[in-house]
Amino acid sequence: MFRLSRLMFGLVFLSLIVVLGACATKSAIDIDGSSTVFPITEAVAEEFQKKYPDVSVTVGLSGTGGGFKRFCVGEIPVTNASRKIKDSEIEACKKGSVPFIALPVAYDGLSVVVHKNNTFVDFLTTQELHAIFKEGSTVKTWKDVRPGWPAETMKIFSPGADSGTFDYFTEAINKKSKSFRNDALVTLSEDDNTLVQGVSGEQYAIGYFGYSYYEENKDKLKLVPVDNGNGPILPSTDTVHDGTYAPLSRPLFIYVNTDMLKKKEVRSFIEFYLDNTNRLSKDVGYFDLPQKIIDDARASLPAS
Repeated sequence: MFRLSRLMFGLVFLSLIVVLGACATKSAIDIDGSSTVFPITEAVAEEFQKKYPDVSVTVGLSGTGGGFKRFCVGEIPVTNASRKIKDSEIEACKKGSVPFIALPVAYDGLSVVVHKNNTFVDFLTTQELHAIFKEGSTVKTWKDVRPGWPAETMKIFSPGADSGTFDYFTEAINKKSKSFRNDALVTLSEDDNTLVQGVSGEQYAIGYFGYSYYEENKDKLKLVPVDNGNGPILPSTDTVHDGTYAPLSRPLFIYVNTDMLKKKEVRSFIEFYLDNTNRLSKDVGYFDLPQKIIDDARASLPAS
């Protein structure tokens, strides 16, 4: 009995060593950043791990600004970004000795949405959007936006200050990045799913976020056409590609630490990303890139 117990203990111990050894040899890629780009990168990561089961890929969503904070100190090899890197972030990456390359991965039609049962909002002009969202706005009710609309108090849902979507929207609509109203009617969140829940749960709400989140939740949201002077236009493949959905059409990016491309698993992931992003970005509700842009991005990768 004593010998059997010792044998069983030995087998269990040996099995534990094998399991721990396998875990120790599994490579890991940690990614963070934009919640807008998150659905694409998550889809890529899931398919990549099917092909490369020995590589673990985790994807966070701290917002574009939050991702760059980690990226520029060398904490992560890849960050998702729904806007171009800022000068201050370029300087932070220089200070952190992080060389990088920006790779476009999809187009987005940044989407303005209201509650699905909202019957009076037929479209919004960019001037009306500015009146609603600008810093110091006095708009409290829908009637304040357009006479004839109900005098019902708005609930406003927006990405938070670390979000690239927030930066892009405020610059496009308010003509100054991060210039935004700050009052009791506003709810900010870095998580776009929280914004979806907010708008879908408040009859007189308005919000904005990446098109993918509308597409995933269109049964409980109403997409609002935007009039930039040429009539009301909805985001679509055609209007995003030809730029007529203005000024809310934009490219989406991943930023890659080029030193990290020396790691086989990182290079394999990035090459897999570029090979599959057009298909997967459409699957999750975004708009594909012209093949030339993908080819140029692939060609811009440093030689291995």
